[in-house]
Amino acid sequence: MRFRAASTLLLLTALWSLPAAAEPVGHDITASLAPRQHRITVTDRVTVPDTLIGADGAVRFALHAGLAMRAGDPALPVPEVHGNPLSRPGAPREAHYRVHLPPGRNTFSVSYEGIIDAPPADRGGDTSGLIDDEGALLSGNSLWYPLLEDPDGTPALVTFSLRAEVPAAWDVVSQGARLARATGEARATVTWAEAHPQDEIYLVAGPFTEYALPGGPAVAMVYLRRPDPALADRYLTPTVRYLALYGRLIGPYPYAKFALVENRWETGFGMPSFTLMGPTILRLPFIVDTSYPHEILHNWWGNGVFLAPTGGNWAEGLTVYLADHLLAERKGRGAAYRRDALQRYGDFVRAGRDFPLKDFTARRGEVTQAVGYGKGMMLFHMLRRRLGDAAFLKALRAFYAEHRFSRAGYADLERAFSRAAGVDLGPFFAAWVGRPGAPALAVEDVQAAAAGEGYRLTARLRQTQTGPPFPLLVPLAVTLEGRPVAAWRGVAMDGAEAGVDLMLPARPLRLDVDPRFDLFRRLAPAETPPALSGLFGAERVVFVLPSGASDAALAAWGRLADAWRHGVDHGPARVVLDDDPKALPADGGAVWLLGWENRYRRRALAALADAGVVLTDGGLILPDGPVPIRGHALVLAARDPARGGAPLGWIAADDPKAVPGLARKLPHYGKYGYLAFEGDAPDNVLKGQWPVLASPLSVPVRQADGTLPDAPRVPPAPRSLLAPP
Repeated sequence: MRFRAASTLLLLTALWSLPAAAEPVGHDITASLAPRQHRITVTDRVTVPDTLIGADGAVRFALHAGLAMRAGDPALPVPEVHGNPLSRPGAPREAHYRVHLPPGRNTFSVSYEGIIDAPPADRGGDTSGLIDDEGALLSGNSLWYPLLEDPDGTPALVTFSLRAEVPAAWDVVSQGARLARATGEARATVTWAEAHPQDEIYLVAGPFTEYALPGGPAVAMVYLRRPDPALADRYLTPTVRYLALYGRLIGPYPYAKFALVENRWETGFGMPSFTLMGPTILRLPFIVDTSYPHEILHNWWGNGVFLAPTGGNWAEGLTVYLADHLLAERKGRGAAYRRDALQRYGDFVRAGRDFPLKDFTARRGEVTQAVGYGKGMMLFHMLRRRLGDAAFLKALRAFYAEHRFSRAGYADLERAFSRAAGVDLGPFFAAWVGRPGAPALAVEDVQAAAAGEGYRLTARLRQTQTGPPFPLLVPLAVTLEGRPVAAWRGVAMDGAEAGVDLMLPARPLRLDVDPRFDLFRRLAPAETPPALSGLFGAERVVFVLPSGASDAALAAWGRLADAWRHGVDHGPARVVLDDDPKALPADGGAVWLLGWENRYRRRALAALADAGVVLTDGGLILPDGPVPIRGHALVLAARDPARGGAPLGWIAADDPKAVPGLARKLPHYGKYGYLAFEGDAPDNVLKGQWPVLASPLSVPVRQADGTLPDAPRVPPAPRSLLAPP
């Protein structure tokens, strides 16, 4: 299961006319589920566009190999199997069929039944298809309906009506609009339909309680696995609010409803007009204003405009930018969000692991997330800075209007943004989408002198990375004498070097290059605080266990080290005891110090002394205050000055029972520098980031007399927001 996309009031006139595209395949499906037997019975009347009918009248399709054909359309022979069953990556074994249509006919019917039972292989709930006592999850990847392909081998777009029969206590969710629901003593029948092209058909069923809020751009719906009106209310009103927000920004919401559907596993899947979220995830109080709008926005990007089959997944980066990043920006945290994304890229994407955006398809670990989500998000931020808000939104609206309910790629985005900007953005897209890597910046020769009634500031910018330069519009913030905010300027940089020559109204005291992290680039270590991501993304790792700990504690730390050695996306790892004189590698690499009793814990404390960290008899003093040892676990990330600033982490737990929970949870706290947990679960009670004390891109301006003023940084002038509160 993966994200997909959506519709508007079904079978009614669309708000906008559809772009010219390949005609979709029509499916008129009647399905019956027998959960205890993991069985599905289907009859499907398929309408085939002429482009998919061979010269000999043959129509070819694929179906789940576990589904056996029954009698079909009496006017046609039973579809014949041709070729051997095969399997696509991540899909069930499939069988290929062929039917022959008489001249002038473009419909056929098939009837089949069988077992679909592929439980997830891990805790992520990612299944190719499952029917059991707890529910059903079927997608196009399940091959539960006939899959036809366009001439280029891409799965054909579809329209559908779906009449599904399930146990009486169950409900059914699919994309589009619900046309009917009827419940008898033993069975319930639910009908969904979608008249706009889709790239697959979903059937999700289970023992749901439904809640709905009509009105607004579409009906807001919540399906919970157990009744909870208060929880449903927490989502219904925000659903309407976010649909309206993105409708104003981009264009009309493309579907008749948006539904939050509670999944049985901890997931965050986005489908056309609904999302499948895990029971714990959806009950977290912050999700409604963080991850939830991301899933809603996918109904414009990825599930409203579908991904082209090749050329890269642009939808994740654009969705992150207009959901996660935009909401952070509206709260004044846009720069911090971008810095975290750049730090994640720097920590996880090592030499030899990078790849261009055109090769990103889906998240499969930290590296793919840092590129596909982080670099993708920054691509759109840099475009917005180049074009300005008005032209940026004009491009997005035109792209959406032109490609709604059809497939599009980066080439289509390039054309839309070039038209809106009035310039050819081909070189920009070629560099940022077609090439791996990121620029690294340096600033030199910063000086100023009086000039007329003002001052002239000159400097030199350099891109220092290996490989060709990237096209940049470099933002500069200049602290001026007697001014409460810094002055913003921009310098175009299309080569490896660029000169800075600015006329300013007051004496410049300090120059900050890209202080709000508006560019996708490799950050210097001094620009970012120590964080757990630096340890999880390290090229080499050593786990140092406390030799003086109890047997129970030592065993718990050993299991944590073993789990992270095999389950975290870092390089080679080894495990040693702290009584080993060669425990800490002299040639760099990350080190995890484990346990209160660890002999090397003072290395971490010394590295964080400037941040105010102090160990007392009863606990640890952190920037947010003291945290007691008793009943708590503490986590610190630092850089070890004795080993050239290599990542150094210290984890201490009062009770070994908390260690398994730390092993599971800490990889999800990568951006933080210090954390505290309480109890055996354990529950997070404190988290924070260390301050950044210096940056090589923040430099004092040498004056005409040769002096360097002691000038503190002042905040840059306010920036416009894409969608003010």
